Amino acid sequence: MMLVIYHLYHSGVALEYNGDLIVFDYFNDYSEEIKTGLASGIIRDKCLQKYNKIYVFVSHQHRDHYNPVIFKWQEYNPNIYYILSDDIKVDQKDKLSQVKKGDYLLLDKLKASVYGTTDLGVSFLLEHDGLRIFHAGDLNWWHWNSFSAEQLQEEERGFKDEVDKLIGEKIDIAFIPVDPRLEENYYLAGDYFIEKVKPVLFVPIHFADNYDITEKFAERIKSIETEVAVIRKRGQKIIYKQKS
Repeated sequence: MMLVIYHLYHSGVALEYNGDLIVFDYFNDYSEEIKTGLASGIIRDKCLQKYNKIYVFVSHQHRDHYNPVIFKWQEYNPNIYYILSDDIKVDQKDKLSQVKKGDYLLLDKLKASVYGTTDLGVSFLLEHDGLRIFHAGDLNWWHWNSFSAEQLQEEERGFKDEVDKLIGEKIDIAFIPVDPRLEENYYLAGDYFIEKVKPVLFVPIHFADNYDITEKFAERIKSIETEVAVIRKRGQKIIYKQKS
């Protein structure tokens, strides 16, 4: 089975699989390019019409993870369902679930388990037709150089406690923050996640326009079991083929 991943921007990603579309944390709806579509990192009406089902996940309300424009998409494809963290205030009631840590949803053939975070909102573990996908949202090892020793210990403990819940889970694709603002500590979350969970494919997120950090991370991480994707541009396509 083949799945196609598009890096939309920052933590926003789209996944095409078996005629369905799954979108996580879409927020940047602007591009200087005339072209739109997944290959440009911009979701518009025409690129939504071809899918059987569309599932839109939002991990939390921060403006770099959530844009209300996602609700316009249902005008172009009625077979759309929204799964939002319960910290987001919305008026819509139909075709929408608001979730918190510990929740579980079964949507047609899509299973969604909701995990916690070290910031606001939630993270998601999905299973769709045999593929298992984890999107961290803002679940990160927030090792800021400005933090006190106590704060750093708390951040480390919070991140490891949440990730350790995934040990033993088979995960095909993991989207985990590799944030250059953490300076020399940018790699900590990804390194720990790969060591403990061992996803087949690791895809960096949460780096805005700093694409070089993904190559730097890939060069640093040496894992026999996990492939690390290098992201070079907005709209980049990644092909994932499930091993038999």
